[in-house]
Amino acid sequence: MNADAIASLSTSGVAVEVVRETGSTNADLLVRAPTLDAPLLLIAEHQSAGRGRAGRSWLSSPEGSLTFSLAWKFDGGPQALSGLPLAVGVALAETLGALGQQVQLKWPNDLLKDGDKLAGILIETQSAPGGGTWTVIGIGLNLLMPDEMEAQLGRSAAGVPWLARMERDVLMAALLDGLAGALREFAARGFAAFSARWNLHHAWQGQTVVLLDNGAVLHEGRAAGVDDSGRLLLDTDAGRVPILAGDVSLRVKA
Repeated sequence: MNADAIASLSTSGVAVEVVRETGSTNADLLVRAPTLDAPLLLIAEHQSAGRGRAGRSWLSSPEGSLTFSLAWKFDGGPQALSGLPLAVGVALAETLGALGQQVQLKWPNDLLKDGDKLAGILIETQSAPGGGTWTVIGIGLNLLMPDEMEAQLGRSAAGVPWLARMERDVLMAALLDGLAGALREFAARGFAAFSARWNLHHAWQGQTVVLLDNGAVLHEGRAAGVDDSGRLLLDTDAGRVPILAGDVSLRVKA
């Protein structure tokens, strides 16, 4: 991929860098964030130590994945960022939908296609010098899912082969534009601007799900979407329960 080409194709005004290989684009941008004065997109053609939520590994391949991170500064503190991972999910889903690929969203930070994981989102933050909060939004998107990678994962995963045939610079510019537009909207209006749109893409709307913490069932109920704070709403025998995102796992009840 070519950083200059992506920047010229994008209308976002965001600077773009491409590296051939790194451990983690999120880790790289977290180190650089205190010295940044504007948003920056960092793309790695190969990530050797990609990370998912709660420190889990994110496997990727140079030919079959897009791995990138976007550093973006918000004026408020971390408490003002409630629902941001879900807003990023909406941006990705709407961008992919505009490119002819309909996907679903799994609370709080995954994209699914045909029930399998297509992309993951990892957001990390740090205080900005002089005030505000730098967010580093890491995204791993499967384009192709070779059999050997599925074997490594130990589960099925999704790909979008049609998008894999697109010119990578064009695809990245479209994703960047969608993300930048969503982040500006989030800064102005918060997650309330995204909640109805998230619910339109909710993979498990109306289905019975269980919320797990280290294998123990915390809640069970019918998934009723998210509220304007990004909390998952579960309709349980005891009534509607709002769930805050945390290191928990959500599963459809077998």
